[in-house]
Formats: sequence, C-alpha cells, structure tokens
Amino acid sequence: MTARLLPWSLLAGLIAAAGLPIYIHAPKVYVDEYGLSLGALGAVLAALRLVDVVQDPALGWLAEVTRRRRAGMVAGAVLLLALAMVGLFAVTPPVAPLLWFALMLVVLFSAFSFLTIAFYSEGVGKAARLGPGGHLRLAGWREAGALAGVSLAAVAPVVLGSFALFAWGFAGLALVAWFAMRREWAGLAEPPRPDLRAVLRDPMIRRLLLLALVNAAPVAVTSTLFLFFVESRLDAAGWEGPLLLLFFLAAAASAPGWSRAARTRGAKPVLLAGMALAVASFVFAFTLGPGEIVGFALICAASGAALGADMVLLPAIFARHLARTGSGEATAFGLWSFASKLALALAAASVLPLLQVAGFTPGSTGPEGALLLLSVLYALVPCALKVFAILLLLATPIPES
Repeated sequence: MTARLLPWSLLAGLIAAAGLPIYIHAPKVYVDEYGLSLGALGAVLAALRLVDVVQDPALGWLAEVTRRRRAGMVAGAVLLLALAMVGLFAVTPPVAPLLWFALMLVVLFSAFSFLTIAFYSEGVGKAARLGPGGHLRLAGWREAGALAGVSLAAVAPVVLGSFALFAWGFAGLALVAWFAMRREWAGLAEPPRPDLRAVLRDPMIRRLLLLALVNAAPVAVTSTLFLFFVESRLDAAGWEGPLLLLFFLAAAASAPGWSRAARTRGAKPVLLAGMALAVASFVFAFTLGPGEIVGFALICAASGAALGADMVLLPAIFARHLARTGSGEATAFGLWSFASKLALALAAASVLPLLQVAGFTPGSTGPEGALLLLSVLYALVPCALKVFAILLLLATPIPES
C-alpha cells in the first residue's frame, strides 16, 4: 500500500510547493528586490484571478476531454510549472519587473491549476480501487505529501539563502515527481463529455464549492500577511523560516491522524473539530506584540494542526460525493481549483491595499495605527471567516457512507 501511494504524495508535494508558498514569498521578494508597491502587487494578483474565472473551468474541460492523453498533458504542465518557477525567482526580469511578475505567474498558475485538476480528478478513480474508506486513505497520503511540499517550499529559500537555488531545486523535484507518477494515469478509452451545467445543477456540489471558498479565505489572508506580521508586528525578522516550518510540519504531522479519525468518527464532526481548533488557537495572535515569539510558535503549531484537517477532509468529502453521483470529476475539480484561488486573490486585493492606505511600510515597526490594522487583518478577520465556514458546514448534510 505504501509503495502504491508514495508517488501520489510526491506529486502532491510538488504541486503544493508551487501554490501557497508563492503567495507568501513572491510579493515580498518583488517588494524588497525591485521596489514594487504592495498596492500594485495586490492589483496584479487580483487581475490574475479574473483570468481564472474563465481559465479554471476551461482547464477542467480540457482535463476531461484529454483524459486518454493525460500522461502527456501532465508532463507538459510539469515542464511549464518548472520553467515558470525558474523565471519568477532565478531570472532577472528582462522587462518591467511588475510585467515579468504577472507573466510568470500566469504561466505558473495555469500549469498549477491544470495539474491540480488532473491530479485530484484522477484520484477519484484511484480511491475507488483502494476499497472501503479509499477516499480518506488516499487523502491522508496525498495531503501529507502536499503539506510536506509546502513545508519544504516555505523554508527552503531561507535555508538555501537564495530564491534562485530554490527555483532550480524545484525544477529537479518536478522531474522526480513526474517520473514517479508516470504509470499512475489510467486514462479512459472514451472520456466523458464535460458538462459544466450538469455539475452546477447538483446542490451539494454548489454547497461544497461555497464552503471551499469561505474556508480557504482565512488561510489566504494569513498567508498574504504572514511575513509582514512576523517582521513588523513581532519585530522578529529572521524567524519567518522556522515559524513557517513549524506551522506546516504541524499540519503534515496531523494529516494521518485526521484521516484515521474521520474513518472511525465521520468526516463532518472531525472537520468541525479541526475548524474549531483553528479559531480557538489563532484568535490569540491578535494579542501578540514585539518579541513574543514563543507564544506565536504555539499558535503556529496549533493552527497548523488544524490546517491538516482542512486539507485532508474537505477534498475527500468532495471527491467522495463525485464518486457517488458520477459527476464529471475534472470539470468539478476545475471549479474547486477556481474557488481556492479566488480566496487567495480576494485576500491579496483587499488586505494589501488597506495596509498601504493605513501607512504601513514593509520592514518598519510603525506607525502604531498601521500595526494595529495589521493585527486585526492577520488574526481577527480570519477567525471571523472561519466561524462563517463552521456555520456553513453545520448547515450542510454530509453522508458518511
């Protein structure tokens, strides 16, 4: 069983390394190295998500109709992902830095989206072949790998001391992950016809997509502001890497436990417990001030463990419903990918300009009003969004069989 699922963990790690860490690292790199403004970067990230309004559902359609050639399509997407990462971090912009930032992210996010959609839709069939509880078992392995990839990507640039080395290392990992997964793409003799309207007619799919959007919003906000919070509110420059590593390692370590608990106690109550832990732990971040690194480390550990529940259980619940109803997996996961990235875009488009208007300057420890706003946006807003997600989940009937 381990040998059969390890390739899934490896590719999940690669995909995840190109997702959330880019929202953490890329804006700060382009602020520090090229002097771009927070408002301009927030506007670019928001504009790129407008592309996703059309692109992610279209990529779901593409993944569906090219199912017979999925192995080749995945190889092309992995190549584009690696090239875009190198271009973003290891190449001096040959054009205006803001334009180069936008171009590289278009390529990176397009490849990221296609790989996510193809990977998760392929997992629906894989989980069915694993027998009872297959969706939760696969999710445990897949999301543990994803969280390990996020952990590595979060700290590797700090450990290596170079974003260029990180980008080339990512390209090497892309080759290894592609090779490991090359025989896992089953394909179909006659791929299904994509039907976006049929997928959206399912009220449970609509409810789960809304839940995915709302539940992704808290992490989107905290990811966008994490480096600024540690550097300016905690006055703890240099601790970003260890704290990020602690957060994501706690998530990765918790993932198998959440998966086992869901198989015995049910996915919905276990997911609710994880979401409640997130609120109970993270709200205390609002009270922190300069030098309170130990308190923030405890919050990172607890909220990281809570993130493990989100990453394992929500996709598993969605995939299980698709398997039960026979809906188009790739089309549905195209919408799922869009919902997740829309949350990140809305976060970047709202919180970064607000901080700029308040007079916040990256790397500074003032003015106090701007730092207070940073604490509100980083701690209280995500907790309020998480409470909303909990209420949505409570109102959503989720069969456990």
